[in-house]
Amino acid sequence: MGVKKIGVALSSLLLAACTKVGIEVANLPSHFSDTKSTKDIAYGAKKWQKLDIYVFPNETQESKPVIVFFYGGSWKDGSKDMYPFVGELFAKQGYVTVIADYSKYPQVKFPTFVEDGAKAVAWTYRHIAEYQGDPERLYVAGHSAGAHIGALVTADKHYLEANGLSPSIIKGFAGLSGPYDFVPREEDYKDMFGPPENYPNMQVPTFIDGTEPPMLLLWGADDEIVYKSNMDKLIDKIQTEKGQVESKVYEGVDHVEMVSSLMWFFKSKAPIAQDMNAFFQRHGANAKKVKD
Repeated sequence: MGVKKIGVALSSLLLAACTKVGIEVANLPSHFSDTKSTKDIAYGAKKWQKLDIYVFPNETQESKPVIVFFYGGSWKDGSKDMYPFVGELFAKQGYVTVIADYSKYPQVKFPTFVEDGAKAVAWTYRHIAEYQGDPERLYVAGHSAGAHIGALVTADKHYLEANGLSPSIIKGFAGLSGPYDFVPREEDYKDMFGPPENYPNMQVPTFIDGTEPPMLLLWGADDEIVYKSNMDKLIDKIQTEKGQVESKVYEGVDHVEMVSSLMWFFKSKAPIAQDMNAFFQRHGANAKKVKD
């Protein structure tokens, strides 16, 4: 079986909401990697407020830029334990990668999971130097519901201000297929985000004023779960407010493939990791090295 056929066969394991077997295959290289991982670090007092850190060792002790990544799962599902492949990928690109768990519906409702995201970012800013990370080169990224959480932490100042910080600690945000601006229709989402007068508070464009960190918004043209209008409305608001935004649409890529493209056997599906890395570099990932 050739590499292409292997990729096709393995992809079928992932399309059913990233099955357990598919995740195990995706994370197989991490079991044989030199990347150092530190698991289950508490960023808060709640049992779910834990994060993992991935660092690829090198001969120097030079500090590295940092990515805090939030996974998707409709604000209901998912675990950091499913995403070593993300930590591994960006660690090998030279980042200290942080993957954080957060609370889920129905145990909690909005905005508790966003508050968890802000706590994780604040903890990272204050402690990542202990893990060779540079807090002055901190980036936030996420997929789907995780992109929504990351975008709100980046745009709505009050989340980080509640932790004694401001969004200026974030040098850039990269969102993959984020539901940034939607109105809940299904009953569970109405319960999660309601009542209706609260909906503007979960829509990212509400908080765009042009001073937020630069944003990179990515979307797959075959995505039938999160519509492109979410990205377009956020882009329009950022441009209206004279903020900084870049975007890219990947042809032939659906919602799940936006994150599965970060897996080792999907790297040719879409250059998402490369585009994120280039964006972060344009917005300060190498600023310290250049200045030095």
